[in-house]
Amino acid sequence: MRVVFAGTPEFAAVALAALHDVGFEIPLVLTQPDRPAGRGMQLQPSPVKQLAIRHGMPVAQPLSLRRDGKHPEDAAQAHELLRATPHDVMVVAAYGLILPASVLGIPPLGCINIHASLLPRWRGAAPIHRAIEAGDTETGITIMQMDAGLDTGDMLLAAREPITAGDTTASLHHRLAALGGRLIVDALRRLADGGLPRTPQPTAGVTYAAKIAKEEAALDFRLPAEVLLRRIRALNPFPGASAQIDGVTLKVWGAHGAAMGGEPGRVLAVDADGVMVGCGVGALRLTELQKPGGKRLPAAAFLQGFPLQAGQQLKLSP
Repeated sequence: MRVVFAGTPEFAAVALAALHDVGFEIPLVLTQPDRPAGRGMQLQPSPVKQLAIRHGMPVAQPLSLRRDGKHPEDAAQAHELLRATPHDVMVVAAYGLILPASVLGIPPLGCINIHASLLPRWRGAAPIHRAIEAGDTETGITIMQMDAGLDTGDMLLAAREPITAGDTTASLHHRLAALGGRLIVDALRRLADGGLPRTPQPTAGVTYAAKIAKEEAALDFRLPAEVLLRRIRALNPFPGASAQIDGVTLKVWGAHGAAMGGEPGRVLAVDADGVMVGCGVGALRLTELQKPGGKRLPAAAFLQGFPLQAGQQLKLSP
């Protein structure tokens, strides 16, 4: 089984590593172009590119795969490369580029996607974030035969993963990435042994996981504490929830709910265990904070360099 792989972030790199480790032939890896990152904004290769280079896999980084888009010549070259590369199937994981029908039809066995939800729930760009934000108690990985729609293809395999009360997007991402790697290996082995049954997605239960916008970071303390707590967990590690006090924007990385009530946004109490803030319903104890230019710190350490006191008011609305 010869596998062209298309992916970009760490989630995809875990799957690529799993395929490589069990011996699948990978004649080509597609990944997004290098992007500026870090304080110096130097161009950085994606995690998938870094892994591919370490193992000597050929890498291509087209700007687009759509010949009717902004970069038609680049897309045309990518099409030619795919047609010239002997392979059986393309595996796609968080690639970041749209695969048009002209690409989906190139691999003899089509394109198979590793999606981080139990489809049809949370189709789209941010399924892990949105599952936590919505209060789901379970998610998983779906291996899907891709079609021209947005995560609408037939399901090949699925595996479930619980969402715990303490999960952040970071912790859940780590488990789902590992699960995705195991499941795609299983799927391709079954495909090589004669095929996998395809199950159309049900029409009921469809939800969409919109891409996370930086504007969503600001906490609105008029909302119930339970809602804000889920958002804090969902936005960890990116972009991080935030709260503003006296014109200074603080990152909120950790919190616990509290049964006590108080005026929304009002600092109710401050101690070594955290900063208690009133919400629309209940209160939040902020336990891990970060000031501009500083490090993420437990509340006790944070308060030594950024003292807060009861009675102060946090900005209510984004």
